[in-house]
Amino acid sequence: MTERSMYAGQSPTVIVKGGASVSVRGRETELVSASTSDRWGLKIEKHSEREIGRARAAIGEHVLFDVHLKRPKREPDGSEQEVIEVQVGGNGEVVVPLDAHLKVYAGEDIHVEGVRGIVDAYAGRHIRLLDVRCLGNASAGGSMDLACETMLGTNVEFKAGRDLRFAIQDLDNAIVHVRDLGGYWEARIGSGEKKVSLKCGGDVTLVTPQKVEALPPNYVLGKIEKPSTS
Repeated sequence: MTERSMYAGQSPTVIVKGGASVSVRGRETELVSASTSDRWGLKIEKHSEREIGRARAAIGEHVLFDVHLKRPKREPDGSEQEVIEVQVGGNGEVVVPLDAHLKVYAGEDIHVEGVRGIVDAYAGRHIRLLDVRCLGNASAGGSMDLACETMLGTNVEFKAGRDLRFAIQDLDNAIVHVRDLGGYWEARIGSGEKKVSLKCGGDVTLVTPQKVEALPPNYVLGKIEKPSTS
């Protein structure tokens, strides 16, 4: 087992790049800690925003992901924000401060739980975000399970290769466009000020306590569930 840790403060920006599957959990800590039992290596480094440009992971000649990263915002005084970068060659587990802002890239699966900052996630297979305060961007080659308090943006799109479960607690005012295995359907929640597009190769499940109204031209609704009360 290889382990590394670094002081990060209470609300750092943390970029996690994994060649295989990555699990990230928020804790009452000011450290970023990572561990792996694989032999593919582990690094934790601190960079300025100028050094953050691209995330790339590959096994041999096969590129798992290759994306340009958005640079973090500058501090109010104009200084550059420092970014903690965790690189795991294979599978890994990462612990971050509760208020961390995360960008997670994995060749296989991503699991994030208990984080109060903004989370962006890009996975070659499956994504599961549980007890996350704010959803940023997310896309998965496999299934995606998004259980978050809120989300960024008023015109957003999420894509998954398989099933997509979408549970945003404050989604009470949106038009939802869905394209899944069953075809196309469109619904309105509240007055519909936000626009949400959900696309997947399996089934979309919309999880909301709100009234969902079917819209023309077909007046068809797909799979809708109420949140669990447990």
